Amino acid sequence: MGQRIRRREDPRFLRGEGRYVDDLQLPGALHLTFVRSYMAHAKINGIDKSAAEAAGAQVFTAADTDLVAEPAPPMLGVGPEMHRPFLARDTVRFVGDIVAVVLADTREASVDAAELVAVDYDSLPVVADPLEAVKDEVLLFPEVGTNICFQRPADNPDPNLLESSDVRVKGRLISQRISALPIEPRSSAAQFGEDGRLTMWISSQTPHQDKAYLGAMLGLDDEHVRVVAPDIGGGFGAKGARVEDVIVGWTARATGRSVRWTETRSENMVALQPGRAMVLDFELGASREGVLDALKLDIIADAGAYPHLGAFLPNLTALMSSGVYKIPKIEVTIRSVLTNTTPTAAVRGAGRPEATQMLERAMDLLADELEIDPAEVRRRNFIPNDAFPYTTASGAHYDIGDYGGALNLALESAGYDELRREQASRRQNGNAARQLGIGLSVYVEVTNGISEQEFGAVEITPSGEAIVRTGSLSQGQGHETTFAQIVAERLGLPIEKVTVTRGDTDVVPRGTCTYGSKSTQIGGVAASKASEEVVEKGKALAAAELEANPEDMVLNVEEGRFHVAGAPAPSLTWGDLASRLESQNRLAELAAEVDFQASQPTFPFGAHVAVVEVDTETGSVKLRRMVAVDDAGRIINPLVAEGQVHGGVVAGIAQALFEEMAYDSDGNPQNANLVTYCIPAASELPPIEVVNMETPTPINPLGVKGIGESGTIGATPAVQNAVIDALSPYGVRHIDMPLNGETVWRAVQNARQG
Repeated sequence: MGQRIRRREDPRFLRGEGRYVDDLQLPGALHLTFVRSYMAHAKINGIDKSAAEAAGAQVFTAADTDLVAEPAPPMLGVGPEMHRPFLARDTVRFVGDIVAVVLADTREASVDAAELVAVDYDSLPVVADPLEAVKDEVLLFPEVGTNICFQRPADNPDPNLLESSDVRVKGRLISQRISALPIEPRSSAAQFGEDGRLTMWISSQTPHQDKAYLGAMLGLDDEHVRVVAPDIGGGFGAKGARVEDVIVGWTARATGRSVRWTETRSENMVALQPGRAMVLDFELGASREGVLDALKLDIIADAGAYPHLGAFLPNLTALMSSGVYKIPKIEVTIRSVLTNTTPTAAVRGAGRPEATQMLERAMDLLADELEIDPAEVRRRNFIPNDAFPYTTASGAHYDIGDYGGALNLALESAGYDELRREQASRRQNGNAARQLGIGLSVYVEVTNGISEQEFGAVEITPSGEAIVRTGSLSQGQGHETTFAQIVAERLGLPIEKVTVTRGDTDVVPRGTCTYGSKSTQIGGVAASKASEEVVEKGKALAAAELEANPEDMVLNVEEGRFHVAGAPAPSLTWGDLASRLESQNRLAELAAEVDFQASQPTFPFGAHVAVVEVDTETGSVKLRRMVAVDDAGRIINPLVAEGQVHGGVVAGIAQALFEEMAYDSDGNPQNANLVTYCIPAASELPPIEVVNMETPTPINPLGVKGIGESGTIGATPAVQNAVIDALSPYGVRHIDMPLNGETVWRAVQNARQG
């Protein structure tokens, strides 16, 4: 562990040998196409499927199925009136709502037949803006009487919360709706066996959860469902069984044939759950010396047309609202509202980026108000190192941290003082065309937020190699490498002798799977503990073979040999021991299964510095440098960790400068394709300067924390602050994201006009 070993999974992807759901060979399978609403809110008067059926397709509407509705997450506490129907029966509530399903022998025939399904709509009033939706003037569910699907008032609100603060700054942070945008769109296939057992292949992060969900929705008991997740082309929190997959399974049973579906890119961008979509109004109070007194936060979250996970995520935002700072008093109010847009859920970061975006903007506003350097005002408020473990006023129980150390390391690596001198020189020389901006962000986030458990198993093969079965599921995180490193070190085997198996519920009996940056800290620990159990079993079995005392037996991990302590010979390698045990039909004894659950979440942290050039004539923003310090505890493989940081940082930059899923007032998506939905290319990004920092957590034996989402959380506010910093001489105090082109140009023009 700790070595820069190249990812073992990469060669097959680079050679085009990855195997995804759409690569699956299913002879005779029907191809499914969804007929989706092109209206954001409308009554369905009728559906004419005759032309499609005349073309040889099978067509199902809500009236043809016994599927009812997908329940909302139980923690929301909403009634069945707001549950999402699998197929819209009477009303559509967003562009992309499913109204019919078309099946044909080929993909092309299915698409063509879907075009022949005619739906008669009567339009209804639309509300696409969450700030308008909260007024309850246009209702998505009139029988409920409100668009608010989840709310949490502040605990014991104090009307004088900020009265004692010498200085107050307030503002609004809009964390705009963004797409998860995996390279591989969603795809699934279903097949019922003669025994009535369903097998589904799904491009999913959560096969074990999908198994339970599909069984519940289709009325199948546990042993009659198998879910297989093969290679996955990205997930970012958005991939798991949803209404489409249930319909694929249902149609396979109804038709008696295999059924498959792969969405198009434009369908993916209309129907796949987006993330963020929060409006955060904040007021931050401090003393004249810049020491924080209190924070008041009001969150309005856009849940989309039906309440799902996106309605609950503001709770994570509230939990992390103290950030890295010692804020004595915090009040948070949450309202999640329905709009005529695609339902929201988790996207990389899932509730935590919004907290950091809000707080780091507030800290810059405070620094500006007090005329204190942004780095200094942060230093004055960090939770000190000797305070950990620390419980914030928002209820988070931080395990360990060194926030000042992270900031100092980031500033030193960036050459902060020199950058400020360059900035001052430009401003003094009147170089108004291209202004330099420097942005800071210091963050803490939560990983394995609800302290879930994970399954890990290790077994020795007849040749003395090891097979690892894990409930964690990689969508690019590199588990086949890092988990193999953990097990190889414990067993004393070469890493190439360890095989990691995942993603098939018939092979791996249970698991919570991969999201929330929790894989290594629970899945990796489970594999480690299973390895240790196998070693102890190996010692006892080797002792019996060598006629030695088990208490004297050791494993030389450098050579992978069992021998008596202090006497290297005789000895048995794993291969020797496995061969002997197999001949006795006892090889199964060299195996162990472990379920590991941590006592609490972990809280990775870090600091980012962004340097931008802003063209004040055009509003164009060029990111010159990005320095990232991300502390995820002990690092198993620095190469893999750096890759995760690179991906996360680029995703954070993308939200700050490029990405936004926009709707017009009629609820029509304005950029549901990759021509109009902007993402950065490599040519638009500088090299990401990754700076290593390791503060092991005491929460698990490996000392590891999550890393997959940290870059996403820290980068966005650093870049936003940098752009606003560049324009501060013009009096610009805030610009909503994405900050590029027209939005920046308009901010400059408005500032020049006073």
